[in-house]
Amino acid sequence: MAEEESGQEKTEDASLKRLEKAREDGQVARSRELGTTLLLMTGAISMLIFGASLAERFQTIMRVNFGFDRNAAMDTNMMAAMLGNSLSSVFDIVGLILFLLMLAGVIGAIGVGGWLISPKPIQPKFSRLNPLEGLKRMFSMKSLVELFKAVAKFLLVAGVAVLILFQMETDLLSISQQALIPAVSHSTWIVVWSAVGMSAATVIIAAIDVPFQIYDNAKKLKMTKQQVKDENKDSEGKPEVKNRIRQIQRELAQSRMMSAIPDADVVITNPEHFSVALKYDSDGTGAPIVVAKGADEIAIKIREIANAHDIPILRSPPLTRAIYYTTEIDHQIPAKLYLAVAQVLAYIYQLRARPSASRVGPKPAGPIRASSLDSQLDIPSDLQFDAEGNLEE
Repeated sequence: MAEEESGQEKTEDASLKRLEKAREDGQVARSRELGTTLLLMTGAISMLIFGASLAERFQTIMRVNFGFDRNAAMDTNMMAAMLGNSLSSVFDIVGLILFLLMLAGVIGAIGVGGWLISPKPIQPKFSRLNPLEGLKRMFSMKSLVELFKAVAKFLLVAGVAVLILFQMETDLLSISQQALIPAVSHSTWIVVWSAVGMSAATVIIAAIDVPFQIYDNAKKLKMTKQQVKDENKDSEGKPEVKNRIRQIQRELAQSRMMSAIPDADVVITNPEHFSVALKYDSDGTGAPIVVAKGADEIAIKIREIANAHDIPILRSPPLTRAIYYTTEIDHQIPAKLYLAVAQVLAYIYQLRARPSASRVGPKPAGPIRASSLDSQLDIPSDLQFDAEGNLEE
C-alpha cells in the first residue's frame, strides 16, 4: 500500500478538492489500450464494409491510368488531370474511413477520464533527468504492469492469428490455384477478416485495462488521515466558508424552533422586543422547557405562529427577559424561575378551565395583560435584566 514520507498509509478516498487539483494537473485515468482497440476495430470493420467498393475503384483507376501513350505522358496538364480524377474517385470512401478513424481516436482518448487539456504533463521537469529516478521508474510496479500487458497482448494477438491461419488453411492453399484477379480478391478477404479477428482480440485487453486504470488512478489519489484533516481545516478555516456554515446552521435551527411552537403551552412576551415559548409535560417529571425564543422580528414571528395555533400569549416583560437571557432552546428553565413560571402556567390553566359561557366578548388579538400577576411573580434580583441584557440595579 502506498505510503507518505511520514509513514502514514493512504487509506482515505480522494476528496473533491484533491480530485479537482489532480484534474488541473492532468492526472486522470487514461487507457491507451482502449484507444488502440477502437482504432483497430474501426479500421478493420471499415475495410470489411467498404473494402470491396474501394478495390473496384482502385482497379478502375489502374486500368484507366496505365492506358496512355507517350504523348500523354509528356503532357503535364493531362497527367495532373488524371491524378485529380484518380484522387476524386476514391475521396469519398477514403475520407469517410479517415473520419471514422479520427472519431475513434477521439472517443478512445476521452472515453476514460473525459475531455481534458492540461499543459502540465508536458512541462519540463528536471527530476525526470535524474538517473536514479529513471531507474526507479524502470523497475516500478507500473513498468512491470505495462510489461505484463505488452506480453499478454502479444500472446493473445499471436494466438488469435495462429488460430485464424489454421481455420483458413484451405483458403490460403487454394489461392495459388486461382487466376490473378480472383486470387487478389480472395487474399484481400482473408487479410481483412484476419484483421477483424485480431483487433477483436484486443477488446479483451481493453476490457481489463480500463477498470485497472480507473482503480490505479484512484489508488494514487488516496489520502492519509492527516491529509484529510489538514484539508478540512484549510477549507473550514476560510471566512466565507465559516460564515456560510453558520448561516445554514442558523437557518436550520430557526426552522426547527418555529416548528416546535405549536406544541408549546404558553408564549411569554415583552412584547416589544422578546418572546419565549415554554412547554411543560403534565406528568411533572421535569421542569418547563424553552422550545423557542427570539428578539425583534423573530419575536414577532413567534407570536404570529402562537396566535395561528391558539397558544396563550402572556405579557410579562421581567419574566420574558429573565428566561431569554438565562436559558437556551431545548433546555430547562433555571431552578430560580420555577415558582414564577409555575404561577404563569397556573394562570393559563385557570383561563383554559374557565367555562366558555363566562368568557364575554371576542378573543383578545394581542397578549394577555396580567399586570397584577407581574407584581406577584417571584423573580430573583440576580435574574432581573434590562432590554440590553444587563442586570437591573
